[in-house]
Amino acid sequence: MQIGIVGKPSSGKSTFFSSATLVDVAIASYPFTTIEPNKGIGFVRVEDAGKFFGVVSNPRHGFLVNENNNPIRYVPVELIDVAGLVPGANEGKGLGNKFLNDLSQADALIHVVDASGSTNAEGKEVEEGTHDPCEDVKFLEEEIELWFLKIIENNWIKIQKNPEKDYKKKIGLIAQALAGVKIMPYHVEKAIRTLKLEDKMLFEWSSEDKREFAKKCREYSKPIIIAANKCDKLVSEKNIKKMKETFPELIIIPCSAASELSLRKAAKQNILKYYPGWNHFEILLELNEKQKAGIETIKKNVLEKFNGTGVQECLDTVIFKLLEYFPVFPGGTKGLVDKNGNVLPDCFLLPKDSKAIDFAYTLHTDMGDGFIRAIDVKTKQIIGREHPLKYGDVIEIIFNKH
Repeated sequence: MQIGIVGKPSSGKSTFFSSATLVDVAIASYPFTTIEPNKGIGFVRVEDAGKFFGVVSNPRHGFLVNENNNPIRYVPVELIDVAGLVPGANEGKGLGNKFLNDLSQADALIHVVDASGSTNAEGKEVEEGTHDPCEDVKFLEEEIELWFLKIIENNWIKIQKNPEKDYKKKIGLIAQALAGVKIMPYHVEKAIRTLKLEDKMLFEWSSEDKREFAKKCREYSKPIIIAANKCDKLVSEKNIKKMKETFPELIIIPCSAASELSLRKAAKQNILKYYPGWNHFEILLELNEKQKAGIETIKKNVLEKFNGTGVQECLDTVIFKLLEYFPVFPGGTKGLVDKNGNVLPDCFLLPKDSKAIDFAYTLHTDMGDGFIRAIDVKTKQIIGREHPLKYGDVIEIIFNKH
């Protein structure tokens, strides 16, 4: 699973990526600062299963924060920061299709938008409030849809050579053409059903049918949430309200990536205690006047006003609300400790509707192939291969090891 961090140059996209991953990338206010995609690891928050058993987990990947006897586990997810998109990228403008191709394997997108309206469509600085962020939201969706449409058009003759009446074969032909951008057969089928194109032969599809189909494929295969960045600027509140009214179907989260980055760096230097998603911090060292003023501004204009910086909320929302993944822990009825003494060391994020057999294959191919049964460690109940799993399950897989 990969989450793409996208947006025009100077929107705060790379600052968002750095604040989520604490990776130093070139952060500057000019186009094409990041030509090669930057990959990193961010984290999403889940309720740790250790509390149920009265134990303290020590994750092999990620980390645990226990505040007020409420253990929260930060589970790693892969993020990719792609160079800034400009209008016309699908036609080769800016650095062209390379940006879009870098996004091809993303499962969802966080679109970082400059809510202050202080950068134009190309990412150049303009007077604050003079650019409409709604235009940025539209342009990214349209660029991706036009990119998908171009792939469909380029493959249409080849697809039409097999004018299948069989519904499943029709889906397979189209999905094959779009496989390179991680559009799956179920995305294609959902788009066709939504647009009521099931009974139309492929050669009967109009240009409008294809355009709408490309749009639905984008919605289903690359769902987007909006990180309304620079939310602490005066004009941003009005712009965020307008974005929510203009795009009621989108999740729009006020965000201050610069504030998150400052807090994360200060925490890394042990200046203060702060974890991603917190709406507060604890000062650990004596601060100079400049530091005091900066930290007080973040506290007043961001943490108190928006209940956090919004960066962690964006990550949690895209994984759990947009993609509908949920956490499952491997464990055993005879113990929760691995051979190295780690308590509940692993946590996996599974797609919606995952079953016991899916979890077995997630752990290891041999476990899936040799699956005998599974055990719900919390209830001690034996469950079968088709048993649906749920948030926070701790599961033991019994399998044939030969």
